[in-house]
Amino acid sequence: MTWDGAVVGDLSRRPPGSSSGSSSGGEAARPRVAVVGDVLLDRDVDGSVTRLAPDAPVPVVDVAEVRQSPGGAGLAALLCAQRADVVLVAPLADDADGQELRRQLADVTVVPLRHEGPTRRKTRVRGSGQGLVRVDDGGPGTPLGVNEATAERVRSAIGGCDAVLVADYGGGVTLEPLLREVLAESAARVPLVWDPHPRGGEPVPGTALVTPNAAEAERAARQLPLPPADEDTELPAVADVLRRAWDARAVSVTAGDRGAFVATRPPDGDGPGVIRHLPTRPAHGPDPCGAGDRFAATVADRMARGDEATTAVREGVVAASAWVASGGADGFRRAREAARQPAERSGPESLEELGARLRAAGGVLVATSGCFDLLHAGHVSMLDTARQLGEHLVVLVNSDRSVRRLKGPERPVVPLADRLRVLEGLASVDAAVVLDDDEPSAAVAALRPDIWAKGGDYTWSELPEAAVVRSYGGRVVTLPYLPGRSTTALVSQVRAVEPLPASIPPTMRRSS
Repeated sequence: MTWDGAVVGDLSRRPPGSSSGSSSGGEAARPRVAVVGDVLLDRDVDGSVTRLAPDAPVPVVDVAEVRQSPGGAGLAALLCAQRADVVLVAPLADDADGQELRRQLADVTVVPLRHEGPTRRKTRVRGSGQGLVRVDDGGPGTPLGVNEATAERVRSAIGGCDAVLVADYGGGVTLEPLLREVLAESAARVPLVWDPHPRGGEPVPGTALVTPNAAEAERAARQLPLPPADEDTELPAVADVLRRAWDARAVSVTAGDRGAFVATRPPDGDGPGVIRHLPTRPAHGPDPCGAGDRFAATVADRMARGDEATTAVREGVVAASAWVASGGADGFRRAREAARQPAERSGPESLEELGARLRAAGGVLVATSGCFDLLHAGHVSMLDTARQLGEHLVVLVNSDRSVRRLKGPERPVVPLADRLRVLEGLASVDAAVVLDDDEPSAAVAALRPDIWAKGGDYTWSELPEAAVVRSYGGRVVTLPYLPGRSTTALVSQVRAVEPLPASIPPTMRRSS
C-alpha cells in the first residue's frame, strides 16, 4: 500500500454497475456497497480483578487477553462484506495500528485517505467480565490533502456501487467539501444511507435514508435553525422534522427496545411525511456495542438489493436485535478470531459450536425442525421461506426412533441418512442436524437461533420450545404450508395404489 492515493484491493471483482437487480439470480447476486467514513481500532482488554491498587482505590486488572479489530466504518465495512463486495473509503494512519487495520480489512477494497495523527483507538477494559473503563486515544483522524484528484479517485472507486453507506464517527470525513460533493452525486444515482454523528456534517440533500438513534435525533432537532414545536418533540414527529430539514427521502430513528420510527417522503414529495413504527422484540446481551453498525450495514445491503426504506429498516431492526443477543461487537470479534483458528476436533460438531460458527460468518441464524419424510413441495416452500428470514438456516431432523414415536411404527418411509442427504442438498439449508428428542427445546437452547421458524398453523402456546427462544431474545415465526401437501397423504396415496406386502420387513419398506 502507498500513501499517494493507491487503492488496496481489487476494484474489478464485479463489473461496475452490475447490481443485484439486473442479475437473473436476484437475491443470490452479491451487490457492491461503498462504505465512506472514519475507521477506528477497537480493542478489548480482558482480565481478572483480585485487588485494589495501593496508591488509589482503583481495581488492578491482571490482563489475560487482548483482542482488536476494525471499528467505526471499518466494522460497518466488515459487516457489509458478509453479503456484498465492499469498497471502503476512509483515512488510515501510516502507523503500526494502521497496518493492523489494513491487515484485518483484507476482505474489502480499501481506498485510503491521508490521516491526521495516529490511529484512533477505543480500548474497553473488563475485569472478571465487568466493564471498568473505556480509553480513547489517537486521532483526530481528519482527512488531509483532499483535492480534486482525491475526489476523482473516490468518485471512480464508488461509481459502480449499488448503494453507499456513510459511517460517520466524527473524524471529519463528512465535513470535507469535496467528499460531500461526491456523496451528493451518489445520492442522485443510488441509495445513500447516512449513519450520522454529532460531530459530523449533515446528510447531503437527497439521501435515501438517515439513521440517527434517539439521542442523536433529539440533539439534531434542537440544533435546527427552527427547532420543532412542543407538539413535534416525540420521536415519530422528530423523524419527520429531520427528514424535511435534511431534504432526505427517509429518516429512521432507532429507539432501542422500542424499535424504530421511520418517516418517509409523501408520494407528492411535499408536506408531512408517512410515519411508521417498526417494533422489535427486546434483546439482551452483555455487549450492545456495534448494534448501530449492524443496523446500518443491513439497511445498506437491503437497499442495494432494491428494498425500499421501510422494508430495509425492518430487516435492520431484526439484525440489530440478533447482534445484541449474540454478544455484540465483542462477540463478533471473538467469533472472527475463532474462525481464523484451525479447528482441533475430537468428535462431531456440537450444536453450540455450529451456532457459533454460523454466527461468526455474520447475519441472522434461522432454525426449524421436522421429520421431513418424503420431502415434497410443501417442505421445500417452507424451507425457502425460512431461509429468506436470515443468512443461515439449520434444520433439526427427527431421528428414525423419534419419527416412529411421533408418527407410528410404519414411519419413516425414508431412513434418516437419506433424509439428511436430501435436505443438505437444498440450496436453502446450511446444515441438517439429527434430533433424537420428540420436541426440540434442548436443541434450541444449545443452538440459540435468532429466529425459530415452524411450518403450519401453530400458536406460541402449542410450541414448547417457544419459551426457550423468548428467554434469550429470539423470535418465533410461523410459516404457512402449501395446501394439499403432506407426507401422510402421499403415503396413503401410494399404499392405496400399490399396497406393500406385509411380509416385507419394515426396514426394507422404509428404503423402498
